[in-house]
Amino acid sequence: MATSTAGTPARPMRADARRNYDRLLAEARTAFAEHGTTASLEDVARSAGLGIGTLYRHFPTRHALMSAVFQEAVADLIVRSRELAGAERPCEALVEWLGTIITHAGEYRGLAQALMSTCRDETSALSRCNVPMREAGSVLLARAQAGGAVRAEVSIDDLMQLTNAIALAAEQSPDDPELADRLLTLTVRGLSSSGLSSSGESSPSGD
Repeated sequence: MATSTAGTPARPMRADARRNYDRLLAEARTAFAEHGTTASLEDVARSAGLGIGTLYRHFPTRHALMSAVFQEAVADLIVRSRELAGAERPCEALVEWLGTIITHAGEYRGLAQALMSTCRDETSALSRCNVPMREAGSVLLARAQAGGAVRAEVSIDDLMQLTNAIALAAEQSPDDPELADRLLTLTVRGLSSSGLSSSGESSPSGD
């Protein structure tokens, strides 16, 4: 039975292998949600009633397991980006989407940092998360730039890194639930030299 480096089957699995894969994934979601993405993989395998060798056959690295766990959220983010692609206020749509990334990343402690560290690493299993999110965000960013709301030199890579950094900061400040919103607001204002609001409108000069 073969698996890809990202933890997704390279070809259809036998029924028993598929059951093992699904059990490991379910236990990993629970462990990551409770203990963060540094949770013991041995404990994940044990909770699934399987050996660590079986876990590594399906998920060769921790990042491969993290990527598989986060795929549902990635799919949701891509769907949401498509829904927002036709919004009347492109900048507001972009900001809403970035905020959704922060929310999803915050579900698993340690995920934001891992996404940051592998943002440009195409060899990482987490590229299965980073690449499609970057592509989806590029469409929203391009619309905001075409409308003059966002500076042309702003890149999707920079935005993704800033978004993950905000998620990480929020993760490390659990007693300040408003921190992510404040930091995202500051980020949005910095996208335009004229003082951009979250609605995509520029403030009058001198405000």
